[in-house]
Amino acid sequence: MTTRRAVSWRTYSPAALWRRRLSRLRTRRLLEVHLLVLALCAAVAVSALLLSSRHTQQSARDLTSREAPAVQGLAAARLAVLRARWEATVLVDLELADVAGSGENYRAQLSAADQGLSRIADRTDQDLGTVNGLLASYSHLLTLGTAMYRDQPLMREQKLAEADSLLIRPGVGLVPRLDQLQREQMRRAGDVAGMGWVQRGGWWLAELALAALALTLLSALFVLRDRCGRDWNPYLLAAFALTVLLAVVPLLTASSAQHDLAGVRADLQQITTISEQRCCDAESVEPRKMVTALTEAQRKVTAKSEHIRQELADGSWADRAYQGTLIGGLLLVVLPAVGLGLRLDNDYWRRR
Repeated sequence: MTTRRAVSWRTYSPAALWRRRLSRLRTRRLLEVHLLVLALCAAVAVSALLLSSRHTQQSARDLTSREAPAVQGLAAARLAVLRARWEATVLVDLELADVAGSGENYRAQLSAADQGLSRIADRTDQDLGTVNGLLASYSHLLTLGTAMYRDQPLMREQKLAEADSLLIRPGVGLVPRLDQLQREQMRRAGDVAGMGWVQRGGWWLAELALAALALTLLSALFVLRDRCGRDWNPYLLAAFALTVLLAVVPLLTASSAQHDLAGVRADLQQITTISEQRCCDAESVEPRKMVTALTEAQRKVTAKSEHIRQELADGSWADRAYQGTLIGGLLLVVLPAVGLGLRLDNDYWRRR
């Protein structure tokens, strides 16, 4: 009987009650710290994920709507003006200027070049005014050399020579200017398709924040189980599963998107290489062979452009991935706050 009273006295002694209150205070503080860390990590992770995903999505859109069509259009225009030159040469060499419809080939190429430059005018920030002016002058000189002065050999040769000079004059000719525009546009397309250090830093920050969030969630789960005697919190378990999901799926999606953009970038570089035909001043080359070679180059550029269009056509998956990341990020912020907030409110805050 004496022992039972002693145990009861020790249990409800002021020191024992103080230790219990101190233990409860420490547990509450520990859970509040976990709640604060969870909120901070979730906010940082979600913000970095959304910004990085948005950047990848915007890069794909810019490449589809602006950069890729501009590179393709400049390459097609360059090949068209070169083929027009050699079509006109074949026309003059074979003395077919008087034949009805004989000049349709080079006129069609000049028209294609003009239409191509017009289509990409609103898809590039570069000034195409000088190139358009040179193209108009070049078209006029070719018309004079093949049609207007077909019965005057000296004037015809002079106008064709002026057309060639306007076409290939180093630095200021039509082809060198198209080369410069195409190189600049290809550089811009490469910048859009590549992943810069800012975007890489965003993904690293998101992954590190998600790792810290996962560790904090595990710590909070063990604190609730060991110190509070609670079963596994379903909100925190769901948040942990969602954290793992967001650490894997958006990163894989972005990696796949960057791989596709890198493939498009390589295809655009191939188009640029194909179009860079250094054959304008090749006087020893048979004109009809040059026409055949340029026609084949145009066919390759068209096929490669269609392949790029198909690669960039299905962009809906990127939108769905971004929407999924947005919804998952909101849940990732809410679930830990609800899980720990309800437990703190039920066990500690209401009893203060």
